[in-house]
Amino acid sequence: MNRRRAVPTDPVDRTHFPVDEWRLVESRPAQDLGLVETLFATANGYLGMRGTPSEGRDAESHGTFLNGFHETWQINHAESAFGFARTGQTMISVPDSSVMKLYVDDEPLLLSIADLEEYERWIDFREGVLHRELIWRTPAGKRVRVSTSRMVSFPERHLALMTLRVEMLEGSAPIAISSQVINRQDFRDDFGKGVDGGPITDKDDPRRTTDFTHRVLEPLQDWHSERRMLLGYRVANSGMTMAVGADHEVFSDAEVETLVDTVPDRGRQVTRAHLEQGSSLTLHKAVSYHSSRSVPHRELFDRCRRTLDRVRSDGFEAQYRAQREYLAEFWESSDVELPGQPAVQQATRWNLYQLAQATARSDQWGIPAKGVTGSGYEGHYFWDSEVYVVPFLTFTQPRWARNALRFRTAMLPKARERARELNQRGALFPWRTINGDEASAYYAAGTAQYHIDADVAYAFAQYVDVTGDLDFQRRDGVQVLVETARMWADLGFWRLRADGSSSFHINGVTGPDEYTTVVNNNMFTNVMARYNLRRAARAVRDLRAADEIAYDALRVELELDELELQQWEACADGMHVAKDESLGIHLQEDRFLEREVWDLASTPEEAFPLLLNFHPLVIYRFQVLKQADVVLALFLRGSEFTAEEKRADFEYYDPITTGDSSLSAVVQSIMAAEVGHQTAALDYFRAGLFVDLGNLHHNTADGVHIASAGGVWNALVHGFGGMRHDEGRISFDPRLPADWPELSFPLTVRGSRVRVHLVREEISFTLLAGEEIEVSVRGQDVVVTAAGTAVPLADQGPVLDDAVLSRPVGLGDERADGSIVTSYVPGDPEDPWEYPVASDPDDIIDES
Repeated sequence: MNRRRAVPTDPVDRTHFPVDEWRLVESRPAQDLGLVETLFATANGYLGMRGTPSEGRDAESHGTFLNGFHETWQINHAESAFGFARTGQTMISVPDSSVMKLYVDDEPLLLSIADLEEYERWIDFREGVLHRELIWRTPAGKRVRVSTSRMVSFPERHLALMTLRVEMLEGSAPIAISSQVINRQDFRDDFGKGVDGGPITDKDDPRRTTDFTHRVLEPLQDWHSERRMLLGYRVANSGMTMAVGADHEVFSDAEVETLVDTVPDRGRQVTRAHLEQGSSLTLHKAVSYHSSRSVPHRELFDRCRRTLDRVRSDGFEAQYRAQREYLAEFWESSDVELPGQPAVQQATRWNLYQLAQATARSDQWGIPAKGVTGSGYEGHYFWDSEVYVVPFLTFTQPRWARNALRFRTAMLPKARERARELNQRGALFPWRTINGDEASAYYAAGTAQYHIDADVAYAFAQYVDVTGDLDFQRRDGVQVLVETARMWADLGFWRLRADGSSSFHINGVTGPDEYTTVVNNNMFTNVMARYNLRRAARAVRDLRAADEIAYDALRVELELDELELQQWEACADGMHVAKDESLGIHLQEDRFLEREVWDLASTPEEAFPLLLNFHPLVIYRFQVLKQADVVLALFLRGSEFTAEEKRADFEYYDPITTGDSSLSAVVQSIMAAEVGHQTAALDYFRAGLFVDLGNLHHNTADGVHIASAGGVWNALVHGFGGMRHDEGRISFDPRLPADWPELSFPLTVRGSRVRVHLVREEISFTLLAGEEIEVSVRGQDVVVTAAGTAVPLADQGPVLDDAVLSRPVGLGDERADGSIVTSYVPGDPEDPWEYPVASDPDDIIDES
């Protein structure tokens, strides 16, 4: 069995995180601090706070992040070349406002050593507030109930609310609360926690973030009054500015004293009181963050003041109520229901909630790979968003999808510049970026992933097809489609044959699989580029038919004519997609079958992920995949392939896919379900579902895997629900797992909201809002009405034996030149590879 399929039915420690279908609950303080800091992070897409305790310690990695707020730095290549990425970008931690240190009898509350009689921490996905309740027996024998809450607001993009309530259950004591705003990026606090420093290139794992040796946040001003504090900063190199403001309000039946002060790297309010047995004190803390590419900090101070003034006027309860209402709308449009599967239901809702936390208020910015829950991947935006996350938004939260795509439109000028730098026409979007500049220093597995252009175009086309938002296409989408199509037409070249035929080829690129780089005719790239070219031509013609004035403006601005559209279509029609007829499979790239097969079954677990244990050149010599590549193309452009082709491709590539990427399992689940490997489909689904809750990749501490969370929705809806969409037409061919009684989910299509309900015997549809729509079930067209429409199902699709997935299909096969495909682990001193001498391929397989 593929190692990524070997996931327990429920890999979560349920003594620590009990099952609750609507909440993530922690029953005791964690030992793995980094993990729970990510799992309990609170965010809204713009502002994110890691789930560190209110006391500020113990913590593995503090972090408060603003989407897009970053520092830049010069990339120093050991051997530079023209066109290499020059400017690194790293999302930085802004001042931490979550700290409210509690002292009773001058003894600090520290969870790691505290005598706790009770403890529970939880977040309810319908409420969006992180709570913690504990009873602390102090060293002096006092019993104190401590209740905290933290909320990052969805309705108020720039706002976070925190509370701390202290109640004396037994005894009386002086208490003090030190509520702080700390610049941890540059400043070490009282307990030695701060930036580690270190050279910016000193990191062994490319998935992690960069440290800085220079001061990053330059103080501009600090100010305070009796109830409010403000701190303002400018980022040293990027020039971005930010301000943070905090208000406090105290409620107590005891006499209270407060002291407020600010210095450049810290603001602090100390609240002191003497609590008798039965008395309590509650501290409310409202915090506002505002940032800008260049606006003076004084204006940001004013914005913070206005945000805090609204809270002061309306009160905390109004904000909590607005949060619940906001999330109620989210769940009405997005919830996937799995009756009878409580652990799966909880994990599914946790993943969907993470998508809301990453995208809801990412207005004007992209969707970082870790959202704003951690510093992994430097806070960069990748192609992950368009392929894994935007589809979820398109079918559930179209406005959020539109915002995400408009960010790419805003990035178009820099994408044009990047294309010129790489000697191409049109536009080339960066593989990883924050500000629009390419930030990938390793071009082979970065810049060479030209497929990002087609991924962006795919997301634009899908959004328009599903939502019917033609206004968006005319004003934003068509320019992106045109410029990306131009890039493909310019990047590829025509190969003429002696018989007069010709084909269009794209060389020197890297597909989604980063273990096979700078190759010719990557199948995923060519298939997606083909679609990009056709959709661009269609979009321009649609614009000409619908709005001749807008078309003329576009034609003049982009120097566009009908001949160019015909050239795009010719490139698409002639696109080379290599296929090996003997195996009946599409080649991931032209020379893929010339490589030997990596013996994954014999590779020790500690050698994964391969990218951290083998030089890239070692990996590149083998048939071994970091993530699904051909299989992803089969899913995204499924209508272009036959059922037989999909099965052959899946069964060939699945055994040689490591799953080292968290993006892989969910796509393998979808295609396994479609072709009939139902057991594998469920195994892969669990591998994606529990990526973070089970810490399956051992790096959840760096932040939530947002694309994988989006993939969970895709696996449920496209995989088990069997939904497909082609040119806006919605169809279903379900694959409900054998031990699941039912599956239900909403979809929003062209303004109509539909509830899909799947059981083994039938699939039914109910119109919840909007006009009636038409869908197809296994070729049968049905109209979805408010009264409901049901279609009987004879089965849940084919069921195949997974034994074929246990070893690479091509192992032992004879190549065209007569050589035999062999398998081994490179550099294994215990099992050195020898030239095969047996004439029977089966003997060679046994020996290797």
